[in-house]
Amino acid sequence: MLFVSVSQIHNIFNATLSDQEFEKLSEFIFREYGIKLPKHKKLMLQGRLRSRLKARNMDNFSQYIDFLFSSQGQQIELISMIDVVTTNKTDFFREADHFDFLFTTILSEFIDHNSFNVQFNIWSAGCSTGEEPYTIAIILNEFKALHPAFNFNILATDLSSTALEQAKTAVYDEARVEIIPLSLRKNYLLKSKDKQKKEVRIVASLRNSVSFERQNLMQLDKYKRSGFDAVFCRNTLIYFDRPTQIKVVGELVNKLKRGAYLLIGHSESLLNEYLLPLERIAPTIYRKL
Repeated sequence: MLFVSVSQIHNIFNATLSDQEFEKLSEFIFREYGIKLPKHKKLMLQGRLRSRLKARNMDNFSQYIDFLFSSQGQQIELISMIDVVTTNKTDFFREADHFDFLFTTILSEFIDHNSFNVQFNIWSAGCSTGEEPYTIAIILNEFKALHPAFNFNILATDLSSTALEQAKTAVYDEARVEIIPLSLRKNYLLKSKDKQKKEVRIVASLRNSVSFERQNLMQLDKYKRSGFDAVFCRNTLIYFDRPTQIKVVGELVNKLKRGAYLLIGHSESLLNEYLLPLERIAPTIYRKL
């Protein structure tokens, strides 16, 4: 670990991001990741990147930006930089009507239209720290309990490596899982053996049913996987401008089977300008034509 002196800590704490530096960073983040950072986000970006100054033993943002855009920085710092920029806010059973729809409609239709040797494929795009894909896993396991021959595969992707590592660990504060019904908590959560820790862990069988991968939604055209029966991409599009949203949603639709479903966040909408082969089933639920 690099030693950081008291004077350096003082310099880092007082380091400020100039307008020119903010513009350079925000343009790069938007171009590469589609995340729009308007001018009023400058103080937010400045605060979050101070941790990277400390990690790199640097006193100011000018020094950091020079390193970030160097060939070495692009290889070893870029992922850490985008990790602190991205927002990872999610909950178990967030926007619960989507999970009701998954169980009662999507899965029921799948069983009606397919033989049991066909695998159900679902993708949680922008999975953050894992609450969404593990909620999906609970729903699919509960459905399998009623239909033992039912098989499924869950893919979960996110831009943040830090969020993905936490998701793979699958350890959560007890307060975060209180929303999960008690019967499901008993089946799918393990309490910490350390009584001092108010933590739980997702059971191994559920953890093993989810595959986690790092994915930049701006590069979906290069992503080879397709043939999904459902895609959850919720509360992620809001960080993109309209042209980027259109591009991302278009690529997501390309990954869906005909008749498959796309679910977006309750604060998001797909307007007519998207011109995509989608049928609106509910305000945030669409089916591919």
